[in-house]
Amino acid sequence: METNKELQLQTADSHTLLAIVAHKEDDKPSSLYHKKEHNYSPGITSSVITQQPQLHPRFKEYKWWIRVSLYIIFLLVGQSVATLLGRLYYDKGGNSKWMATFVQSAGFPVLLPIVLYFHSKFPNDPTKTRIKISTLVSLYLAFGLFAVGDNMMYSYGLLYLPVSTYSLLCATQLVFNAIFSYFLNGQKFTALIFNSIVILTISACLLAINVDSENSVGLPKEKYIIGFCCTIGASAAFSLYLSLAQLSFEKVIKRKAFSIVLDMQFYPSFVATCACTVGLFASGDWKSLNNEMKEFQKGRVSYIMTLLWTALSWQVFSIGMLGLIFEVSSLFSNVISTMALPIIPILAVIFFHDKINGVKVIAMILAIWGFLSYIYQHYLDDKKAKAVKSNDTEDSSKGGVEIC
Repeated sequence: METNKELQLQTADSHTLLAIVAHKEDDKPSSLYHKKEHNYSPGITSSVITQQPQLHPRFKEYKWWIRVSLYIIFLLVGQSVATLLGRLYYDKGGNSKWMATFVQSAGFPVLLPIVLYFHSKFPNDPTKTRIKISTLVSLYLAFGLFAVGDNMMYSYGLLYLPVSTYSLLCATQLVFNAIFSYFLNGQKFTALIFNSIVILTISACLLAINVDSENSVGLPKEKYIIGFCCTIGASAAFSLYLSLAQLSFEKVIKRKAFSIVLDMQFYPSFVATCACTVGLFASGDWKSLNNEMKEFQKGRVSYIMTLLWTALSWQVFSIGMLGLIFEVSSLFSNVISTMALPIIPILAVIFFHDKINGVKVIAMILAIWGFLSYIYQHYLDDKKAKAVKSNDTEDSSKGGVEIC
């Protein structure tokens, strides 16, 4: 009898332990979240587990949503403010494309205290495989130089196009990102994604044939075409940058910490700033900066503050962008970036008196439609992943009972 009682107690304890472990496995967030592995010691007992304070699964999801929400705010606010200030620089007398490119990366020193704080408080785990310094240097150098070319094309687009047209053309990032994500990140094409690509392409084509209307505000046709092509090229380069960043996080760096996000912004920005400084002096643009400051319509102080806040806004945008890539994916980051699409044209009408004609309204509606198609596809993917995870958890718990 005593032997049977001991056997029953041991069986009950094993069931309790399996239930706790199954509950912990169910603690993982959905497919959009980065999945974190939980390691359990073979000799752990149920009494030890119950003594340790455990975070509720909902609390972990809330923490993830808080982080993602902050990144979304950083991205949208930074992108909107930086774009409008960039246009303000040109409208009030600024004319240096190298300076406009320079400020897109020159704000990186403000991240230095944050970088040092996270590296000192959360040092690298010596048990994990360390990345070669040469690999990191090559990675940061490549991303920095790539960013210079991308930023220069954006500077040309913002110089030669109205802000509303420029912002709507930037929506084509989703088209290019879908293509690059398919080849580099394993993103699958669905009917909704294909629908979004077609709609956004039509939206860009409408703006391309709108050149005669734009000429009515005094914009030369040749410069409009240059601005149009540069903005499309910059959108393609930016999308490739996002996909390569995600690939680097997953295949090269292979570590999950906020300090990694900061490093991926800080060091490439340093390289890009150095390259822009060389370009600024090599092109001779630096000679005209003093006169540009004197002739700036808002005054010298406004000139400096415009460049300063533009640089800071781009850094805020970049942190939000890389944070979303780190937490979710490059495609999701680009989708959120497109949320600024209806915001910036409206602000451009208010502050810069851009004209919104029927073609632009239709292009905006189509672009928003394409954006919503992407969002709905993400919703379906997340719902499907949650259902699969729930079925796997039920199967594992049933299997555990049968073993006992």
